Amino acid sequence: MGVTHVIRGQEHLMNTPGQQELWRALGLGELPKYAHMSVTVSDTGGKLSKRERPKALRKAIKAVEDIDLEQLAGIGDITVEEVNSFLKGKTTPDIPAIDAMAKHLGIKLPEINIVDFFNSGYLPETMVNFLALLGWNPGGDREIMSIEELIDCFDLARLTKANSLFDREKLLAFNTEHIRQASDEKLLQHFKDYVGAIESPVIGADDESLEKIIEICAGARTLADIERKSRFLFLGNDQIVYDDKAVKKVLLKNDGLAILAIVRDKLAAMEQFTVENIENMLRSLAEEKQVGLGKVAQPLRVAICGTTISPPIFDSVQMLGKENTLKRIDNTIRIVKARVQT
Repeated sequence: MGVTHVIRGQEHLMNTPGQQELWRALGLGELPKYAHMSVTVSDTGGKLSKRERPKALRKAIKAVEDIDLEQLAGIGDITVEEVNSFLKGKTTPDIPAIDAMAKHLGIKLPEINIVDFFNSGYLPETMVNFLALLGWNPGGDREIMSIEELIDCFDLARLTKANSLFDREKLLAFNTEHIRQASDEKLLQHFKDYVGAIESPVIGADDESLEKIIEICAGARTLADIERKSRFLFLGNDQIVYDDKAVKKVLLKNDGLAILAIVRDKLAAMEQFTVENIENMLRSLAEEKQVGLGKVAQPLRVAICGTTISPPIFDSVQMLGKENTLKRIDNTIRIVKARVQT
C-alpha cells in the first residue's frame, strides 16, 4: 500500500495491536510505523470538538427572548421540529444551517473547521505553522516558521506527551506575524481570495486599490480586520449605517456638525484632492479653531464610514474620492439634523 507511517491521536493507542494483527492477516507486507500524538484541548479544558459550534449556537438561541422559531427554521432551511430537537440537544443541524442561523442572529461562533478559520481571516501559512506545533516541538525558542522550515526540522522523536492547548490568542499572534512577514504579492492574493469567498463589497476593487487598503491597514491581525475597516469605501453612499454613540459623541457635541459643514466646504473648494492637501486642510482648520485634530477629523470620519474607527482619515478620504466624500457629508448633515428635529 505504500504506507510508511500512521500518525494519529493517542485515543487510538489501544486499537493499534488489533489493527496490526489485521494488517498481518491480510498479508499487506511490512507494518508501518505507528506514532500517537497528545490530545488537543480547548481553552475551556475539554477536548477540542466540532460540537463547540452547535453548542454555542444552542446557548445563544435559548438566551433570546420571544425568538421566532419559524423564522429561524426558514433561515436555516430546516423545519421548526428540527429546531426544537436541536434546542433539546437531541439532534444537530448540518453546518450550512448552523452558520445561517448564527449569521441571522449576529452570533460569532468559535472556529473549529478549517473553513471557519479561513472565514475569520487567518492565512493558510498561519494554520500550517500553528497546527504543526500542537503536540510537537521543533526545539529552541523559534515558533514562526514556513512550511519548508517545518518540513526540514520535523522529527517524530520530538512529539510531546502532554496535552496541547489550542490557544486562540497565540494563534492570533501567529497570524499577525505571518501577515507582517508576507510579501506584498502573496498578501494581495490572500486578501483577494478572502473577500471573494465572503462576498464582500470590496470584491469589486482593482489591485491598486486593494494594495492601498492593505497598506493603510498595516498592523491588522486578520484579513477580516482589513476587510471590516475598509468595506465602507465600497458601499453605496446611502448604505452607510451610523453608530448612535458616534453620532451623539462626535456630531451632537462640541459643534461637531458645524465643524463638519466647514470641512465640507473646504473639501469642495479643493482642486487637488490629494492625501497631503486633505491632511494640511484638516490640520490648518484645527489650528484655526484652536482644537485638537480629532475635533475636526472625527466628524469627517463618522460622516464617511458611520463610526469613529477607520483606517487613517487622510488616506480614507482620498480613496473614497471627492464626489463620494461630499455626498456622504451631505447625507450625514441631513440625517442628523432630521434626528434632532424629531
